[in-house]
Amino acid sequence: MPKSESTPARPCLLLLDGHSLAYRAFYALPEENFSTSTGQKTNAIYGFTSMLVNVLRDERPTHVAVCFDRSEPTFRHEEYEGYKATRSASPDSFRSQMSLIHEMLDALRVPHLSLPGYEADDLIATLATRAAAQDMQVLVVTGDRDALQLVDERITVLMTRVGISNMTRFTPEAVVEKYGLTPVQYPDFAAIRGDVSDNLLNIPGVGEKTAAKWIREFGSLEELVNRVDEVKGKVGDKLREHLDQVLMNRRLTQLVRDVPLEHEVSGLRVGQWDRGEVDKILDALEFRGEIRDRLFKTLGSAEPEAAGGGDGFEAEVVSLGADEVAGWLAALPEGRAGLAFTGEYGRGAGRVDGIAIAGPAAGGAGGGAAVAFVDPAALTEADEAALRAWLGDEARAKAVHDAKGPMLGLWAQGMDLRGLSCDTALAAYLAAPGQRSFVLEDLVRVYLGRELRGATPPDGQASLFDDQEADERRDLALKALAVRDLAEALEAFLEPRGGVRLLREVELPLVTVLAEMERTGIAADRDHLDALEAEFRAAVKQAVEAAHAAVGEQFNLGSPKQLQEILFVKLGLPKTKKIKTGYSTDADQLAWLATQTEHELPTIMLRHRDQEKLRVTVEGLIKEVADDGRIHTTFRQTVAATGRLSSEKPNLQNIPIRTAEGRRIRQGFMVGSGYETLLTADYSQIELRIMAHLSGDEALISAFESGHDFHQATAARVFGVEPGEVTGEMRAKIKAMNYGLAYGLSDFGLSAQLNIPVAEARTLKEGYFEEFGGVRDFLNAIVARARQDGYTETILGRRRYLPDLNSDNRQRREMAERMALNAPIQGSAADIIKIAMLRVREGLRESGLASRMLLQVHDELVFEAAPGELEPLRELVRARMNAAYELRVPLEVSVGAGRTWQDAGH
Repeated sequence: MPKSESTPARPCLLLLDGHSLAYRAFYALPEENFSTSTGQKTNAIYGFTSMLVNVLRDERPTHVAVCFDRSEPTFRHEEYEGYKATRSASPDSFRSQMSLIHEMLDALRVPHLSLPGYEADDLIATLATRAAAQDMQVLVVTGDRDALQLVDERITVLMTRVGISNMTRFTPEAVVEKYGLTPVQYPDFAAIRGDVSDNLLNIPGVGEKTAAKWIREFGSLEELVNRVDEVKGKVGDKLREHLDQVLMNRRLTQLVRDVPLEHEVSGLRVGQWDRGEVDKILDALEFRGEIRDRLFKTLGSAEPEAAGGGDGFEAEVVSLGADEVAGWLAALPEGRAGLAFTGEYGRGAGRVDGIAIAGPAAGGAGGGAAVAFVDPAALTEADEAALRAWLGDEARAKAVHDAKGPMLGLWAQGMDLRGLSCDTALAAYLAAPGQRSFVLEDLVRVYLGRELRGATPPDGQASLFDDQEADERRDLALKALAVRDLAEALEAFLEPRGGVRLLREVELPLVTVLAEMERTGIAADRDHLDALEAEFRAAVKQAVEAAHAAVGEQFNLGSPKQLQEILFVKLGLPKTKKIKTGYSTDADQLAWLATQTEHELPTIMLRHRDQEKLRVTVEGLIKEVADDGRIHTTFRQTVAATGRLSSEKPNLQNIPIRTAEGRRIRQGFMVGSGYETLLTADYSQIELRIMAHLSGDEALISAFESGHDFHQATAARVFGVEPGEVTGEMRAKIKAMNYGLAYGLSDFGLSAQLNIPVAEARTLKEGYFEEFGGVRDFLNAIVARARQDGYTETILGRRRYLPDLNSDNRQRREMAERMALNAPIQGSAADIIKIAMLRVREGLRESGLASRMLLQVHDELVFEAAPGELEPLRELVRARMNAAYELRVPLEVSVGAGRTWQDAGH
């Protein structure tokens, strides 16, 4: 916990009202902006943690505790049955976060207390009184005004006001300034005023001003009661009429200062936080960026409990000058080196400005090592040749973090990167595929228990650290050292889980394949894309004008607030789903609204959104056309938890496949100069084939072997008709079922997809399982096994960990169950397409063909065929993809060729 020169001379106890702060955070931060990929809401814990970090940073206490209410009745309920009776039950999404807040406090080593029969306020009052008696300074953080009665020269209350960051500091003087009363008088005033939130009734017609006036005039409630006849007029009559209520309010408002707590103040000293546990919780909650940085900066001066001994790295850092690189590299001992790079990478190209190399550890991971910084632009010819040879030496093992970018940069400078035995970003992804980010600094904290700091210059090298450039070189050197040690730790973590083989045989070789595809890119028809963007822009404008004409006034179609006003106030259309800001205007709700009214606006809005989305998609493609006339997307291996590849700048997964507009967009991707045609190849129904393979359902396997259309064959079995009698509607329903099961589709999801009642969807599903019982048993077994093991596995052993399968929160548990159904099938499809890419690339090299692989999108690969190579390319691709993995139902590849991506469709 934080310590600094500003720490108060007198010990300081920080006490926080846990429920009060969590509630404020819950309602201050919108739920929809704070949730994990599993559906767990995190707004309360995010806000609570943020407030805790802020107050620890600003106040720097020596002791700390968080007090919580309990669900059991307290002594106040025993005296007054109506106590807090008007409060509604806490939302499920709030209650589900309380255990997570406790977990966070445990990891931070912050004591959290509660006691049956008492409220958090009473525990706070007791601890504050004890601490003040020991001459400690006390800070109470709460949103409950009853705590103001505790304020004195040693006890200060920080009252939360607006949001989660604005707090008012109440000293005795501040209480007098705010209410005109002393802290001792405050509970007397509160008894007269009443408290709506606690269901403590006030005196009708008597407000805060009158209550404060009476206490100031008579000095105390006791004196007011003794001289109650002196209060004249109707308010006096009301006071006398409700005197019993006021006196009861006073008893209930009084905080208990002698709760029988076992915890002594001395035991609340700020302790060592558990960095590993904090990291795990932050990862599970998918908290990144600002709050994580702020948390670790605040806690940074404490000695953490962490494996690895020490909280930083120690190394001699040398900056290699002219004629020094070759000798230094030649002197490196055997073993794996860690590398780190600086440079710029993008659009299939890049530039490496600096390289740091951490030599193999003399005494294992964590041992001291020489780390060198190399500036490629300052090398002699001999040094450059030595560096090029070392980097390209397959026999010299190397570890790199996120290697694809540096690989592209080295290629642009005539160098290669071989011998890659670990990419720490990929290894961390295989260890925890559900994470959203794999930042090196975070991984070092989690797996090594260290910070990226601690290097010291060797003798005679002090000048290396005298300026910003030198600091940057040192930081890069530390990263290289961290990558070297992190690779060992991650491989040790993955080995018993079967992940090392997947890393070395699939993910690492794929880095080079993807880098080649990014460097190559795909040619773009700029004229076609420009014309398409103009067309979609005109359609958007037309939709805007139509919307304005339909309602008789102009409004911003992109503003949910203005659209709500138009739809539900001006036009009086049926209300959609209720949300915090009013009524939903998302696409699903607009589609429903279009069926409920004859007004044309909902349909116009849907058309407007479709056209605007298409326009933005095409505009994004145009921006990504590089100077060579090609689009160089960036492929990502560490995004999708299932193992699927994704792409960005541009995101090719977003281009519609089955719509007419999507097909027109694909016309904008074409064969490049010097090549004959594009060739596309994709797996036919790969998820269903994998489901048949994994389930072993003979009826499903038979449907594939029947020679009929698969969906037609399965529909025939479900509906009990001959394949030729299957109608289009029957086929559509079973097709949705076939694919839906592979994606963990629920009864509700199936009903929404087919626009049929949930009961009919359930009946359809039951009929399907009657015919394909092996599929039902397989899906049930997946969830049961995952609940027992904590993870699912693909055909190559790719694991996805799902701790929420045993959650007591229904929403989180059901989301995890859907993921458990989805992960083995989707993940196995990802495994197979990756193996296929490796096999095809190997075949291209062995055959000597000049044709090349350009894109991977979903289950499809796109190639550029060199002149005269279309047929051999077609044969090679089909053969290598078919042989990627042996299933009980053989893989089937569809291949097509044409000038454009769309023309090459099949």
